[in-house]
Parts: sequence; C-alpha cells; structure tokens
Amino acid sequence: MSKIFHPLSGGTVYGTLLNHREALAALGDQVNVAPYKAPPKAPILYIKPRNTWATSGDVVFVPSDAQELQMGATLGLVIGHTACQVSLENALDFVSGYVVMNDISVPHASFYRPSMRFKCRDGFCPMGAYVPRDAVADPDALAVTVAMDGEVVQHTNTGGRIRSVAQLLVDVTDFMTLNPGDILSIGVSAHAPLAHAGQHVTITIEGVGQLDTVLAAEAWV
Repeated sequence: MSKIFHPLSGGTVYGTLLNHREALAALGDQVNVAPYKAPPKAPILYIKPRNTWATSGDVVFVPSDAQELQMGATLGLVIGHTACQVSLENALDFVSGYVVMNDISVPHASFYRPSMRFKCRDGFCPMGAYVPRDAVADPDALAVTVAMDGEVVQHTNTGGRIRSVAQLLVDVTDFMTLNPGDILSIGVSAHAPLAHAGQHVTITIEGVGQLDTVLAAEAWV
C-alpha cells in the first residue's frame, strides 16, 4: 500500500535545474553570455527546504507579490542507500522508490542561480505518494500530465533529459553523497504552466501516482 512520503530528519530534497533538453534549448544564446559563457557542464542543484514540503491536497498560498506561480511537475528519486560515486550500471540500486513532485516557483529569469525567494516559499514543494522502485519499469519513459481545474494544460514525460535518471545519480554522487531519505528531482520540463489563486492543480505521472494542489491567495492578518 502506498503512503505519503516525506524525508525523515536529516533528509534533504534537491531540485535539478536545466536538465530538460528543450528547456535548455529555449534559453538560446543566453547560456553563452557572461558570466557563464557556455552551457552547464555539471548538474545544477538547489535545495527545497523543510518549510516547502507539502502533501497531496494541501493548500499552497500564492504570495501577495506574485500574481501567478509556475507549476513544476517532476519525478522525485527517493534515495534508499548511501550513494557516493555510484556507477552507471548500479545507480538505480540506490533508489528505493519514486514520488510525484510539484517544484513550485515564483516566475523568474535567473536560471543558473535561482533565488530562494523564488523557489523556497512555504509549501512550494508538494510531494505525493511513495511507490517502490520495482513498481516502475523505466523511470525515463513515464508520461506526465498537468491539469488545472480538470483541464489538461501540459503533456510531457520523464524522457528528453540531458541526464537520464541513472546518469544524474552518477554525476551528482561524483561530487556529493546522497543519504537515505534524500529526494533528488530529475528537473522540470520546458514550458511549465502558470496557475493563480483559486485553481486546483493535478499532476499525474504514469505508474507513480497523482498529486493535487489547491492554490489560494495569501491572507494578511
């Protein structure tokens, strides 16, 4: 039976930036100008801290300084064993299971160094039910849909990544250790839809599950 999964104390949730080929291509020549002057050569990670964690059905408040929020449908890899410098052949052995994630952001244009102000507001990382690794035959070939108020607004999938699930684990654990309970997202696809207060957002990932998020206007007392 599936269960709602949140990392235990010590677990960390990592987001991955610009891992979708189409999303990187959409930046065009921006990746070649200063200060970077080239596309990223290693995974770009950021942290979704504890205050961002939410569960399916929770209300997420749209901040008063943002009219809309970006709904970042993505797959989360739940780490089951300490992973350090893993090989491509056994990388998936370190994954215990998967979760549906909504990596919510305030729309922004700072691609390489996303501000915590844009990505780390309260409730900005809803996570759905945990499913074991064996329940998913190929994590790189799962259909992903985003619906708002019952109408599908985005069809994407977990493929088309610069780094596959296994390669992402190889490249990340080459420079840092992932611990049991950590969650690493594979990154958001291009053209993540925008939603506003009053909308009900449903993210579905084939074989993993469904995640519901209700948006409401931030209330000031």
